[in-house]
Amino acid sequence: MGLDQRGRVVQPRFGANRQREELRAEAKPFDISKREVWEAFKKVRANQGTAGVDGQSIADFEVDLTNNLYKLWNRLSSGSYFPSPVRRVMIPKPGGVGERPLGIPTVADRCAQEVVRRYLEPILEDIVLAARRSMRCA
Repeated sequence: MGLDQRGRVVQPRFGANRQREELRAEAKPFDISKREVWEAFKKVRANQGTAGVDGQSIADFEVDLTNNLYKLWNRLSSGSYFPSPVRRVMIPKPGGVGERPLGIPTVADRCAQEVVRRYLEPILEDIVLAARRSMRCA
């Protein structure tokens, strides 16, 4: 029991907090920390690279870094993230015969890819190692 603002006794509503927690859990179905997005951005910045289809370079992305990373985290963790189109650049093939297309993603897309890579790589490495061990035993 508790007291309201006027000092009256108020009975607790059972399940009220649980409903709020369930709504909060439904709003962010993917458990991605803001720290993961920050670490991914640091890796993208270290690799440098050129601007994607939106024309935004890493330096331009850093001008409003907090807002850009928050938007990316929010979309990734809520499941509403969709990547932008990639910029196509033709590069020469080795040996000088012809060209091949190269797709350049936006800075935000590279950060998102890095978040996913950092999540999946340890899981997949365990699977690959287990498969190699089982192949040696057979």
